[in-house]
Amino acid sequence: MNYNQIAEKLIDLQNADLALREKLVKSGRLSEGYDEEMKALHNRNAKLLNEIIAVIGYPTVEKVGKEASEAAWLVIQHAIEQPQLMKKCAELLRIEVAKGNAEPKSLAYLYDRIAVFEGKSQLYGTQFDWDENGELSPNAFDDLVEVNKRRSSVGLDTLEEQTALIRANAKKENQQPPKDLEKRRQEVEAWKKKVGWIR
Repeated sequence: MNYNQIAEKLIDLQNADLALREKLVKSGRLSEGYDEEMKALHNRNAKLLNEIIAVIGYPTVEKVGKEASEAAWLVIQHAIEQPQLMKKCAELLRIEVAKGNAEPKSLAYLYDRIAVFEGKSQLYGTQFDWDENGELSPNAFDDLVEVNKRRSSVGLDTLEEQTALIRANAKKENQQPPKDLEKRRQEVEAWKKKVGWIR
């Protein structure tokens, strides 16, 4: 088992993802729904990651190093058309976090992402979307005080601080809210049904 080769592969997957995102930001296409090129890349990366996990289990820092482990997490976060893979990875990551082999904040992001796709409230407030005022705001959550307690417990800043950061970053990248928010929301719901997040 050549863990170095696997680590390099994971980093390559991440770099391809980030390069495409940068291209979409520069062309102003990032805010225009789920870009077909990005969708294809995410699905291809997810397939390759699944093959790696079948061989080595979850790519922890101990196995592949910090950079490659973080790269694997990014690929999982972006495997949004693969509900079963994301849920499987969340369970594998939960086990590794319990053993002290992975970051609790990584699991928090993954739990929230799955919850939002399934139409549930997020626990840590890590997932954002455009609101009626044309601002990026956290997706549904239960209670701000509780969310901030949970965020603190996994080493995240407050939700208020994170919201300011997300909005500043969107401004810097010149991200624009969708022209028709209601239409976009309907498209997202249809997409969730199509890929199997909701019935």
